[in-house]
Amino acid sequence: MKQLVCPICRKPVTMGDPEMPFCGERCRLLDLGNWASERYVISTPMEESVEDLEEPDE
Repeated sequence: MKQLVCPICRKPVTMGDPEMPFCGERCRLLDLGNWASERYVISTPMEESVEDLEEPDE
């Protein structure tokens, strides 16, 4: 089984932890603050290729 770690502090986390994927409330709130202060960004979507735009053969 793969060892899960908190994305903020890198401490081990188990699937049963109530704050999963974080190790605790502190790291969960730090992550929320990072999103609120726009430290995280979602990259732009990949451009569709010409093949994706073509209609499938019937």
